[in-house]
Amino acid sequence: MSIRLVLATRNAGKVVELQRILADLPGQDFDLVGMDELPGSIGDVVETGATFAENALLKARVIAGLTRLPAVADDSGLCVDALNGMPGVLSARWAGRHGDDQANLELLLGQLRDVPADRRAARFTCAAAAALPSGQHLVVEESLFGTLVREPRGAGGFGYDPIFVPEGETRTTAEMRPEEKDAISHRGKAFRALASQLPALLGT
Repeated sequence: MSIRLVLATRNAGKVVELQRILADLPGQDFDLVGMDELPGSIGDVVETGATFAENALLKARVIAGLTRLPAVADDSGLCVDALNGMPGVLSARWAGRHGDDQANLELLLGQLRDVPADRRAARFTCAAAAALPSGQHLVVEESLFGTLVREPRGAGGFGYDPIFVPEGETRTTAEMRPEEKDAISHRGKAFRALASQLPALLGT
């Protein structure tokens, strides 16, 4: 019998990504759905946490409570060494309006204009959380380290991908094929780590 999981997102791409990861778990059968696939109207959860882990767990707990189903959520962003770890949890709204990727990118590049190449280290970090209606939960966090270039490159990805070059790479994550990025990305690593622990949390 399959176990229904709710992913606390309206991003269909995230649902597909986690479906691929869960499908690789031997002996497990998960029915993963996004919030848009559930009956009724569930509003977006306001991210009030100070860390990625706090925001991910907040979303997972709220959705598990509302749906009475096991829920999975994530929160991620870019942490820049020269900006003392910012934009961090504010990554998606760094320029003031949530989800304006171009404005966020341009503001960040402007803030780093005079920062030399040897001080442009950064990391993408993702926290992924799972919560049960009973209150049980788990959280994992993974990062992808790299540096920031001065001009956007590549048409793939989203957000800060066009200026982020992973360690050991010469390409930005926006220049990589989706499957290449998935294999090393902070989100891919976090979801794979979470998926490996889900059976124990669910008692399957």
